[in-house]
Amino acid sequence: MTPAQEAAVAALQAEYAAVYLYGVVDAYASPARRGEIAKYAAEHRAQRDSLVSALGGAGVQVPVAAPAYTPPEPVTDPVSAAKVAAAVEDDSAAAYRSLLSKGDSDGLRHLGVTGLGAAAVRGARWRVALGVTPVTGPFPGIRS
Repeated sequence: MTPAQEAAVAALQAEYAAVYLYGVVDAYASPARRGEIAKYAAEHRAQRDSLVSALGGAGVQVPVAAPAYTPPEPVTDPVSAAKVAAAVEDDSAAAYRSLLSKGDSDGLRHLGVTGLGAAAVRGARWRVALGVTPVTGPFPGIRS
């Protein structure tokens, strides 16, 4: 695999985890957030499907999702659910930043920039809900 394809696979794996973990988040989140969670999960499924299509179209064997993913911290209430959702978005942003920098085609770079932008916005919204400041860094997807 090329570095661009490896980055696309890493982004796909981040999407698999995001889709799964949003199910966990939904189970513990405030009922007022259910619509938002459903929207964000649908966005992750759409990105996942785009990555599967791009990888398959390039002749790359598409990895399957793991049976389960472990949240970065225990999810026991609405606050911990929101923290996990923010972490999911940070992981997604990092994966898409890598795809954007390693992408070797317009299609992969487009997936990288749209995925990075969407993850940064969703992550910022979760941090606003948590009362965390700043809500985003100057360069989303770069871990400090």
